[in-house]
Amino acid sequence: MKQNLPTLPGPIGVFDSGYGGLTILSKIRETLPEYDYIYIGDNARTPYGTRSFEIVYEFTLQAVTKLFEMGCHLVILACNTASAKALRSIQMNDLPQMDPARRVLGVIRPTIECIESITHSRHVGILATTGTIKSESYPLEIHKLFPDIQVQGEACPLWVPLVENNETEGEGTDYFIRKYIDELLAKDKLIDSVILGCTHYPLLLPKIKKYMPQGITIVSQGELVADSLKDYLHRHPEMESKCSKGGQCRYYTTESEEKFIESASTFLKEAVTVQKVEL
Repeated sequence: MKQNLPTLPGPIGVFDSGYGGLTILSKIRETLPEYDYIYIGDNARTPYGTRSFEIVYEFTLQAVTKLFEMGCHLVILACNTASAKALRSIQMNDLPQMDPARRVLGVIRPTIECIESITHSRHVGILATTGTIKSESYPLEIHKLFPDIQVQGEACPLWVPLVENNETEGEGTDYFIRKYIDELLAKDKLIDSVILGCTHYPLLLPKIKKYMPQGITIVSQGELVADSLKDYLHRHPEMESKCSKGGQCRYYTTESEEKFIESASTFLKEAVTVQKVEL
C-alpha cells in the first residue's frame, strides 16, 4: 500500500469508470461550488458493468490510490458498479492501512436513503447495468434500511452504449427504453418508484419519462448524491476542513484527451481541458 500521502487540504476526488460520473460531478458542483475537485475517468478500461468483482475492485482501488496521491482526502465513487463491487472492500480492508482518516463514499446509499419517503406501495424497481443488478447491491442496501420494501431489478445493457455513442435521440433508442421499462414493470405490477441506478441514465430522462407510466416516480441520482455530500461535510467538520476551496475542477482520463473532451461535452455544459493519467 502507498504511504506518505499528502496531508495539506486538497480537492474532493470524483471517480467513474467512464463518463456517466460527470452527471454526478455536475450536480455536486452546482450544490457545492466553492470546493476544488479532481475527476478521473478510467475511459480506457470502461465499461466496468460486465467485469468481475475482483477486476472492478482492483481498478477502483488503483483510482482511489491515485486520487489520494493527488491530494484528495475524500473520494466519491460516482459509479454504481464501483460502488456495488468495490466500495465496501476498500472501506473495510484498504483505508485502515492507507490512511484511516481518509474516506471513500459511494452513490448507492445516498440514492436509497430517500426511497421510503417516495414509495407508497412499498414496491420499488431498479434500472441499472448488468453488473449492478447482478451484485444485488440495491436490494441489499434497501433491505438494510427498509426490510419490508419489495425490490425488482432489470439490467439495461444497451443504455450506456446508446448514451456514449450520442444516440439518445435515435428511434432505436425508444425501442430499448420501452423494452427494459416494460420488462421491469412486468415483474411487479405494484412498482410505484423506479431508481435509475446508473450515472449515464439522466441523459435518457426525456425518453424514460415518455415510456414510464403515469404515477411512477423516477429517482435520479445526481441531486441526491450532491445533497448527501453537503450533509456529510456539515456533519464531519474534520473532513470538511481538509477539502480545499478554490472553485476549481481538474479532469483526468486514462484514454486520449481528444476523445474525453469530445464525449464530455455530451455530459457537461462547459468546455473542459483534460490530462492523461495512468492508474
